[in-house]
Amino acid sequence: MVDVKPLNAIVYNQNKVDIKDVIAPPYDVITNEEQQRLYERSKYNIVRLILSSAKDRYEDAKESFESWQKDEVLIKTAKPSIFYIIQKYTTENGRKVERKGFIARNHVEEFATKKILPHEFTMGGPKEDRLKLTRACEANFSQIFMVYSDPSMLVENEIAPKYTAHAPFIDVTDDKGVQNLVYIIDDEADIAKISDLLKDKTLLIADGHHRYETALNYSKEAKSPEAQYVMSYFTNSEDDNLIIFPTHRIITKFIEPYVLLEGVKKYYDMTDYTFTSANKEEVKTKFLADLEKANAQKISMGLYMKNVNKFYLLSLKDGVLDTIDTPDVLKKLDLTVLHELIISNELGYSKEEQMSQDGIKYIKQEFEAFDMIDKGTAEASFIMAYPKMQDIKDISAAGYRMPQKSTYFYPKLLSGVAINPLK
Repeated sequence: MVDVKPLNAIVYNQNKVDIKDVIAPPYDVITNEEQQRLYERSKYNIVRLILSSAKDRYEDAKESFESWQKDEVLIKTAKPSIFYIIQKYTTENGRKVERKGFIARNHVEEFATKKILPHEFTMGGPKEDRLKLTRACEANFSQIFMVYSDPSMLVENEIAPKYTAHAPFIDVTDDKGVQNLVYIIDDEADIAKISDLLKDKTLLIADGHHRYETALNYSKEAKSPEAQYVMSYFTNSEDDNLIIFPTHRIITKFIEPYVLLEGVKKYYDMTDYTFTSANKEEVKTKFLADLEKANAQKISMGLYMKNVNKFYLLSLKDGVLDTIDTPDVLKKLDLTVLHELIISNELGYSKEEQMSQDGIKYIKQEFEAFDMIDKGTAEASFIMAYPKMQDIKDISAAGYRMPQKSTYFYPKLLSGVAINPLK
């Protein structure tokens, strides 16, 4: 059984701070420049807790967290609550999206129980960093991103409308232009319905694998009942507003274009899209649209190389999958095939180089994957199609994990909406 409870939350006192000045993205996407900008925005910005720039960052975060509570910049909610969130944004192609979900806390479970499933591999460094912060502050400042399945859309259709009919607790647009509307669900009957809904579900970790494994480790060493739970955001995989963006593979180590093409031709049928400076954007639009159509039929991806005025649509040749020594469920994934056949076999990248991004970069922004080629800072970009939610579910359910940085669940969840105390 998945045990989900409301938060005994700590929140910003909006009588003392402007919420826009104190929120921040998750710690792992904040650049050095953005960290400095957030520092300058407010002396109470959550970045000072999740990513302190002090020499002893953990002690500094602890002191700030305690003093902000003492000064009532951070206060507790009147009742245990669940935070319902609507995130509104517009995609690059003009689609208006409203992703819905809620923040609560769930009992930390070992992956072996199959109640909570990972889908990506993690690295040791970030887990050690987050564990030190959790020990120092005894709180969750950011959420795990969980996905569950409910075709009835109980939360969205039955519970949420009672709260969204009123003014939100938070209405803030972040630096990416995403509007975040937050409503507090504190009716005990509604909370009980949400807990009951999730108790028999299997949860998939969409984002926050490092934070979840940190919570798992912390739960074993901390004594408080609260430490056996972790703050999570839950969203319904049946909602069309849950969009998964790909993470593209960028080759930064020198390689001759014709050498790469010869390697690719062994495994993929290629269609080229020649462009000029005058029609490049028009050709790119058609290329990307054709990529999605092709990938719906068979494993396909794009390729763009430095000093070559062509985009290439790559579609896997029949029979190639039989040559890959990996479980069948993983063979459905375009990234598995790319890493096995091209990145490992043809380009010779070791597993260690791939994990540490040595000579290869994993880029979330599509425009950046093209810009790095145009600016000459990369040799080749493999442009990936949108991942399929069903593939992620199948791989996780079978007990396997996808390659590192396979998916990008956008938009990111804000830090600073709610804090979950662990004592």
